[in-house]
Amino acid sequence: MIASDVILGREVVIHQPDLVNLYGCRIGDGTRIGAFVEVQRGVEIGCNCKISSHSFLCQGVTIEDGVFVGHGVMFINDTYPEAVNQDGSPQTEADWTLLPTRVCRRASIGSNATILGGVTIGEGALVGAGAVVTRDVPAHSIVAGVPARVRDRKRLP
Repeated sequence: MIASDVILGREVVIHQPDLVNLYGCRIGDGTRIGAFVEVQRGVEIGCNCKISSHSFLCQGVTIEDGVFVGHGVMFINDTYPEAVNQDGSPQTEADWTLLPTRVCRRASIGSNATILGGVTIGEGALVGAGAVVTRDVPAHSIVAGVPARVRDRKRLP
């Protein structure tokens, strides 16, 4: 489902639009989105990005231009998620702190990576498949593992 409040740029391609869940987000020109992707309210995706199938982009995520997000990538925006308060009442947005996450230009995130809230993935960085990113990733670096650690520096063109 693509909600009426989604702002789509020019030439955005959404593969199988009946198999995505997009609401309250903004998607830049030329971006491609695969099947079974959810993009929540307030998410901003830049131009010429690729968001692969089965990925989840929660509120608080900003994706800059030219970013690749592999299959099954999960973003998290709350360090201590709970369903209810101490008194047993259901939690609302007022009961937790949203941790914003930024993925800078031309970064790439491998399949099945998990990106915790409050981190920045630097320009041109590469996050290895299956990594769990718990802290900022320096620009043009390669990180991998659980938790993700810098393994190398990418060669610049």
